[in-house]
Parts: sequence; C-alpha cells; structure tokens
Amino acid sequence: MMLGLMLARAGVRVTVMEKHADFLRDFRGDTVHASTLRLLDELGLGPRFQHIPHRLIDSLRLQVRGTAVEFDISRIPGPHKHIALVPQWDFLELLAGAAAEEPTFTLMRNTEVLGPLRTGRRVTGVTYRGADGQIAEMRAALTVACDGRGSTLRSAAGLTPRSFGAPMDVWWFRLPRSAEDPAGLAGVLETGHMVAAIDRGDYFQIAYIIPKGADAQLRAEGIGSLQRRIAGLVPWLADRVDSVTSFDDVKLLDVQLNRLRKWFEDGLLLIGDAAHAMSPVGGVGINLAIADAVAAAGMLAGPLRAGQVSTRDLALVQARRWVPTVLVQSAQRVAHDRVVAVAVSGTGPTQTPAALRYLNSSPLLRGIVGRVFGYAVAIGPFPQRTPAFARR
Repeated sequence: MMLGLMLARAGVRVTVMEKHADFLRDFRGDTVHASTLRLLDELGLGPRFQHIPHRLIDSLRLQVRGTAVEFDISRIPGPHKHIALVPQWDFLELLAGAAAEEPTFTLMRNTEVLGPLRTGRRVTGVTYRGADGQIAEMRAALTVACDGRGSTLRSAAGLTPRSFGAPMDVWWFRLPRSAEDPAGLAGVLETGHMVAAIDRGDYFQIAYIIPKGADAQLRAEGIGSLQRRIAGLVPWLADRVDSVTSFDDVKLLDVQLNRLRKWFEDGLLLIGDAAHAMSPVGGVGINLAIADAVAAAGMLAGPLRAGQVSTRDLALVQARRWVPTVLVQSAQRVAHDRVVAVAVSGTGPTQTPAALRYLNSSPLLRGIVGRVFGYAVAIGPFPQRTPAFARR
C-alpha cells in the first residue's frame, strides 16, 4: 500500500490487489517505529495518523528471573521519541485513503492473485480471480510481490528463501485492561517461560512464547494450564485470565526468520516478508517492509515513468535494502539463540544474570542502554527518507 501510494504520487499508474474485502485481520503486526512515523510526516499524513486509534510507548519494562528493569526510549533523536501501536487495518485504511486521492491509483479488493504472466522469461503481469469470481489477466511493466511469508508469486517463481530457524512460536490473545494497570510494554522472562503484555488502551495484547512446534501438545493440556501460567508470571493479571475461555481465543503465530538470496527476476520484485520474513523480536517487520517500499518507490519511479524497468534497476533496490535486512536479522538470531531459546527450554540459570543486576543498579547506564536500544529499534539501520515527489 505504501509503494502504491508513493508511485501514484510520482504519476505512475499502479494497481494494488487485496485478496479480502477489508484489512481486518486480528494480531497482525502493528508496531510503528519512529522512523515510519517520520515518513508519515513527510508524506503529509501525520495529522491523519493522530486521528486513528493508537498508543504511544516510550519505555520498556522487563522482569528477568525476579529482577525488574526499565528502559527509557524517549531520548531517541527526531520529533517522535516513542513507538506507536496502531491496529494494522486502521493503518492500511489510512494509506489506502491517501492513495485513493491520486488519479493513477487503483485498489482492487476481493481480488486474489493466482500467479504471474510471462512473455518468454519476463514476468509481464498476473492472473487473478476478481470480486465477481472470474479469472482475468492484468499486464504490467513491473509486478511487485508484497504478499507476505506465504507469497503466491514467490512460490510460482520457484524462489525458496534460506531459513535460519526459530526456537519459538507465539500465542496471541487478549486480556482486559483497567485504568490502574501499568501503561506501555511489559515483559516477563523466567526459566521456561516468556510473556509480553502490550498496552492497547482498553485491553492488553498478550504474547506468550512457546517452544517451536509445541502448539498441539500445549493445547492438549487445556486452557486452564495457560491461565495458571499467565497468572503465575504476571500476578496483576491473575484476576482476569479466565476471560480467555478456550483456545478459540488464542491465535498461533508460526515464527519464521528467512530471506531470499535474490529478491527479483525480470519484471518481478519481492519486498517485505515475501523477500525476508522477520521474527517478532523488536517488532520490526512492518517498518522494514515500509522501508523496502520507500526505497523501491524512490529508485523505480523514474524507470516506470520511462516505461521500462530493467533487472539492474531491481537489483539496485535489493542492494539498497540488503544490509539493513541482514543486520536486523542477525540481531534477531542472536536474541533467539541467547535469550529466547534459553527461556523456552527451561534449562537456563535460575538467577538474574550478573550483567543485568549491574545494569539495574546504575540509572546512568540504564539511560545509555535505553537510548541505544531505542535508536536501534525505533530508528533502525539506514532509515529511508521520502523522495521529493511523494512529499506533501
């Protein structure tokens, strides 16, 4: 949607195909970092963003094996010294509404892409099933696969990402929130257990980390087992865990961490999760995907206006986004190996790590770490800037 908006502002005729009638999908990623908030300002969408439901997070509270520590991320540079949590469907509708104001933009809902069209070896468009149920074709100078980790176009092109594995999956569910509860983002890590409570205003979005592939086994223990675990880990939520009455309320996120070696072929570009699926660690997925889109728009608008996009143009987009993608995924792999895997295995130390005890004793050091953490997560490596043609 971001790519479509920006290309339309460049005068390029662009169509976005959305499989569903709306964007309403529960527990999609919704962590919007400061770098993305700045992009919205540059697009002239900052005031509109303020009118959609969202929460601002400027601190992170952790409890690691009984020791509490808080990181302040409000000292990051730039006008936005926080992370925003916004329902993804509202965010997408915001972008769709802005794009609809451009005469060269079309959004086709209830439209399922079935596969690529080819002329020789070049991808020249897609076949799709429209809202009327009929199969049709659309020709295009460039086809961009933004269809996520289960990308139809990636599979049809025979492209297989390299998987780095993940030690965990995530159970997502909601618990009621009261005005007296702590605000912001809170995490608890104990030997064998890991949970995060994300403040969404009138409810908490709970992420309960489970060992990879353990979903069926743990569900067989019954909903009462999950209720007891959450109550034990986060005692101030104990009075409401029974609001999760069955596993129908609990959604599984199959955590993946992978990337393609090559994000393009002649006439086809893959970005976002279709090119590099991210772990939920750090909440970076949306922001990296948007940065891909901004880079692609800035580098491809000229060739598209000229009517011919070469494979070299597409290779340059990947080259621009390769280093930040690798850096973030490398950091996530370290977090998987040294933190998450130890937590979910239940075999790690039962005492608070000495480094964390030392950190917790020094407000100055906590401030420095909070600034570094906030910059790394909220700004990210090599942030993109909006090209002049898309600014308002």
